[in-house]
Amino acid sequence: MRSPSVLRSTTFLRLWTATTASGIATWALPFVLGLAVLSRSLTAVELGVLLAARTAGFLAAVPVSGVLADRYARRQVVLWSGLVSAAAAPVLAAFVGNSLVFAAVAAAAMGAGQGACRPAFQALTAEVVAAGQRQQANAAMTLSVRVTTLVAPGLTALLALFLNTQVLLLGIGALWLAAALVPPAGTGSTAPGGGSGFVADFWDGVREARRHPWFLAGLGALTAVIATGYSATGVVLPLVSRDRYDTEAVLAGALTAYTLGALAGALLIARWRPRHAGWTALFGLALYGFAPLSLLLPVHPFVVIAAYAVAGLGIELFNVPWFTATQREVEPSKLARVSSLDFLMSYGLAPIGLALIAPAISAFGAPVVLAACAVICFAAPALAALVPSSRDFGPRR
Repeated sequence: MRSPSVLRSTTFLRLWTATTASGIATWALPFVLGLAVLSRSLTAVELGVLLAARTAGFLAAVPVSGVLADRYARRQVVLWSGLVSAAAAPVLAAFVGNSLVFAAVAAAAMGAGQGACRPAFQALTAEVVAAGQRQQANAAMTLSVRVTTLVAPGLTALLALFLNTQVLLLGIGALWLAAALVPPAGTGSTAPGGGSGFVADFWDGVREARRHPWFLAGLGALTAVIATGYSATGVVLPLVSRDRYDTEAVLAGALTAYTLGALAGALLIARWRPRHAGWTALFGLALYGFAPLSLLLPVHPFVVIAAYAVAGLGIELFNVPWFTATQREVEPSKLARVSSLDFLMSYGLAPIGLALIAPAISAFGAPVVLAACAVICFAAPALAALVPSSRDFGPRR
């Protein structure tokens, strides 16, 4: 008998609203700061410093949050991380364009709040959503992210016609305040605070991750795809759009197609229960290889756009079963730490990939780099699928 829709649960809707607010706030900051560059209230160098500070804060906070969210109530970790980001917003609004040092500190604090809430939200989802509804719940959450990515740029650009950068940053702070205050209380039990040291607790989470070979294999494949394929296409796509096709329409069309493909993937996986969820997810992840491959070959621009749509579809076919399996298989008292390891590896290596791609293209040429990235995107998930427990992302039932 099919479980009732998770969307009928007020508890879940509160959680969904909070995660959506945090997702919009996370996406909006670099976009708003980019608009500040266009209005000449911020230079490109200052933009780079502020985004780097936010990334540093994110990476520093993720492992700390994983430990804290397993020691204390996940709801409290979400509350305080959201409040930190909300408090940083007016500081950033006050100093952006005036004092780079204070603005960078505020950006780092906002990034820390963002990083701190991610593992806590993952663990809180497992507490407030029944096991049979988690795949639908994770699909609903990722769906909101994709809709935001599709709609928010135009809406924010429209607001920028009437509101300055400072007001938009205060709006981001209001979103973080909602993310802090709206979530429901969890029902799970966590380890009491003040036990072993932070490092020992973190390594305890690493040991829990190592207990699941499918998790290590999948995380390795995801990290490889993000650090190579995602980074390469992010750097090369604008160049190909300009130099090969002589139009920005290919860039805009490919990015829009990626989001639409991801929307379709989220809608599909919300209802579909594949027989072997792990293999299906890894197959979806491998579809990203078509993105760098389409940039390598002299194809019609619609082929590039179609390749990005397929890549978007595949990434959600991976994301939703991946999150659901992690919430199901990992020991509940260590779920936040394992989730923090997931975000630390996949998101943490992305800036390194972006930093290395441009020098690699200068040294070896774009065709060689794109070919290597396409091979990695196809091969890494295929190798992960060879791990026996990867078939179902857990012991076979």
